[in-house]
Parts: sequence; C-alpha cells; structure tokens
Amino acid sequence: MPTRFLKASALAVMIMVAALGFYQYAAAQSAVPATPAGQKLALLIQVVNSGDRGRFRAFIQENYDREFLAVAPLEEHVNILTQVYDGSRGVELKKLERSSELSLAAIVQAKLTGGWAEWLVDVEQAPPHKIAGLGFRPSPPPADQAPAKKITAAEAVAELAMHMDKLAAADLFSGTVLLAKDGHPLYAKAYGLASKSFDVRNRLDTKFNLGSMNKMFTAVAVAQLVERGLLFYDDPVGKYLGPNWVTPETAEKVKVCHLLSHTSGLGSYFNEKFDRSSRLLFRKVDDYQTLVADDKPAFEPGTKWQYSNTGFLLLGAIIEKVTGHSYFDFVRENIFQPAGMVNTDSYEMDRPTPNLAIGYEKVFGPDGKPGFRNNIFDHVVKGGPAGGGFSTVEDLLRFDVALRSNKLLKQETRELLMAAKPELKSPGYGYGFGLSVDEKLGRVVGHSGGFTGINSNLDMYLDSGYTVAVMSNYSNGAQPVSQKIQDLLRSLI
Repeated sequence: MPTRFLKASALAVMIMVAALGFYQYAAAQSAVPATPAGQKLALLIQVVNSGDRGRFRAFIQENYDREFLAVAPLEEHVNILTQVYDGSRGVELKKLERSSELSLAAIVQAKLTGGWAEWLVDVEQAPPHKIAGLGFRPSPPPADQAPAKKITAAEAVAELAMHMDKLAAADLFSGTVLLAKDGHPLYAKAYGLASKSFDVRNRLDTKFNLGSMNKMFTAVAVAQLVERGLLFYDDPVGKYLGPNWVTPETAEKVKVCHLLSHTSGLGSYFNEKFDRSSRLLFRKVDDYQTLVADDKPAFEPGTKWQYSNTGFLLLGAIIEKVTGHSYFDFVRENIFQPAGMVNTDSYEMDRPTPNLAIGYEKVFGPDGKPGFRNNIFDHVVKGGPAGGGFSTVEDLLRFDVALRSNKLLKQETRELLMAAKPELKSPGYGYGFGLSVDEKLGRVVGHSGGFTGINSNLDMYLDSGYTVAVMSNYSNGAQPVSQKIQDLLRSLI
C-alpha cells in the first residue's frame, strides 16, 4: 500500500522529478489506462505540471478523500505538491510498473536532472474514486530504457559540471561535490551559501552536517577496540552498560553485533521526550540516558532489520566504558587525526565554529513564492555516535583513502565491516556501512545522512576505485547528485 501521506520535509528527500511542461501532457496521457486510478494519475500530472498553487488547492479539495485530506492541514497538502513541482517543474510519464482499477505505480523521468521517480496512486473503491493515498520515491530507470551512450571520463566530468550549474541556478542545490578516482579528485566544487543571513558562500572546506554518517566513524572505533582485544562483537550489551542505560532484556539479549547492524530491535532516541526537552540538555553521550533507558527490543535481536539511532548511541556509551575516554576524544584521536581529517568533529552549535554551514529547508508562502527557514532550533546542539557531526567532502575522501589503505583498520577487519550480515537478517547493511552492488561498477559501500537542512552522502566504489562525496545544507540536496554521478560512471568507456 503506498504511503498515504508524506510530510513536506520527508517528501523533499524522496522526490527526484522534473518538468517537460503542459504541452507534453497529451503524449504522456496516452499511456495512462482508462481506470479510476489511471484517470486520477492523468489529472495529477496535469495539475502538477501547471505549477499553479490555486490549481493544487482546488485539485486537493476536489479529489482527496476525507481521511487522506484530514491527515494534515490543507496548506500542507498544497505545499507537498508545490515541492513536487519546485523540484521538478513538472513530470513526463514514461512507464506504468503496475496497474489495477484502484491502484497503480508510474515511472516518471526528470527533464531538469534526468533522474527517475516512482509515483504511486490509490483511489477509493466507490465512485467518484477519490484519492486515498499518494506516494513519491526515487526509482532506477526502467529496464527497457535505451542505455546511455558511452563517454570518456573527461566528458563525464564536463556533463557533471553542466548538471551542477543547472541545479545551482534553479536553487535546488547548495553544498559541495567531489568525485575522485583512486584517491585523486577528478571534480570538486562548492555551490550556494553557507549563511543566507550574511551572504557567505560555501567553499570546498566548508563544514557540513553529516547527519547519520557519524555511524561509520562509530563502527570503525568499535572495530579498532575489537582488534585490540578490548571488546567482542558477540558481547552482550549488559557486559558494559547498566540499568541506567538499558533494560534487563536489552542487557541480556542485545549484542554489540546487533547494534552495529541495526538488528537489535531498539528504536530512536529522537522520541517524544526529546521533542519536549531543551536541546541544551544533550551534549555528552551520558546526557541521553533518560531517553533510551526504557527502550526494549521490538523483536528478537538478530531476526529482523530496523534502523536504530539508539543502537549507535549505545555503541558510543560502550566505547566510553571500555576506553575510559569520551567518545569524542576517542574518534578524534583514533580516526580523524590519523586520517588527516582536519575539518571533522562534533562541533557545538551554540559556540562559534569557523566556516560551518547552516542548514536550510525551502518553504513556500501563501502566494507560492519560495523562501527558507534554518534548522538551528530543530537539531541537536552537538552531534554524537549516531549522527550530527560535521565534515567536508575533502575529509570524507581522506577517510575513504585511510580505510582502503588499512591505515585505520586491518584489511580483514575492514572487509568484515563492509560485508553483508545475512545471518543477522541484514543483507544491505554491514557494521556501520550501507552496502549495494552495481552491475557495472561493482561493490558500493558508504552512508548517507538526512534531516531538515541536512543531506550528505559518501559512496566508496570498492571495485572500480571511485569515491563520491556530496554534502548539502539543503534538505534534498545530496542524494539526487550522488545518483546522477553514479549514472555517469555507468556510462564510462
């Protein structure tokens, strides 16, 4: 069942669509089936391609069912379609993946970015078949699409530069982009503003929020301690953390390997209690104890995959227990400094940090004109083991080089971290690293991070030698760029 509603901030991260304009709508419409779901899709495409908030509002009021409409205020629904248009300027329908009378999934391609997205539509069973659910998410190109022409590395870099200029001109990207081969940059450039209030431009060494990418550093730190014989992957959490941190069930059943692979069954400390609390209360790892001490596994650890910020917070607490040092000092001295990562740390947002980007989310006024709000009051004061630190694309390349050259870990340890864990029901995530395999480029490992005004990503192409680092201070900045670069790499001669 498609997602019934996605808030604007989450939707922005998921949408990668672009416009062809209303004049091309008739051609797209010919591929839409004459079913209730197909008719609503055709109308939705027409309305989104108009870019007219008045038409968005009228369409929503006329075509959303009562339950779907009640999920959020009318203007928030309008803002979602506005964001769809702003990130796309319209869409062209390319293919129907599946279609029935009341439900369908359609693939659209972006003209502005060349990216692909899947639109999902559910309608009510009874006439007039109002919309009961909508979903928008990234998609690979259809299998029957003609392959891209083969290009040289120089041509790929030139195309990337033109693509980024187009995104920056449309104010859809602010941040830094780096593409490297075997540790040597092929393309590196900064776009947009680090501070809109003071008109300060981003630079290559501007520090951007990592979001969840800190989890890679936490996993490497744990692995270093395993290499030193100070802890083991099969150790139960209760060996290191007491009742001030975990329940008896968690202490007994959850192991270090479960925390590292997101198979512990624990949730996220970004919970209701955190939302009601002053951010100033949370600065050290220990400060989060009250948010997680009652968390219990939602399933038997090791039997299911579920992303868990709490799991990596507990790993930070374990690192402190084992080493007798703060988590921040340990990763600084054992990861950042050996790798030469001079602009990476968990900086405190209420203290001045030179050359640090402020995060922004695009918002729309009643007239549809875009503006921005910063994320200073949304995020933590200081990041930690699960995310929220800062880095640069140049430092992320240094991290990649240090890993691949076995400077931070032994080769067998690194390979363990970057390998799937099917025995833990984690085929797409190792220990602190996301995993995928591209048919042409081979193994890809890394991590992404996203939040309001934050979107960063590191892809390490282990077999083909490429590194792609993209950091953005826009909510939806990095992921479409990383995807574009991967598409270009697939086209190389």
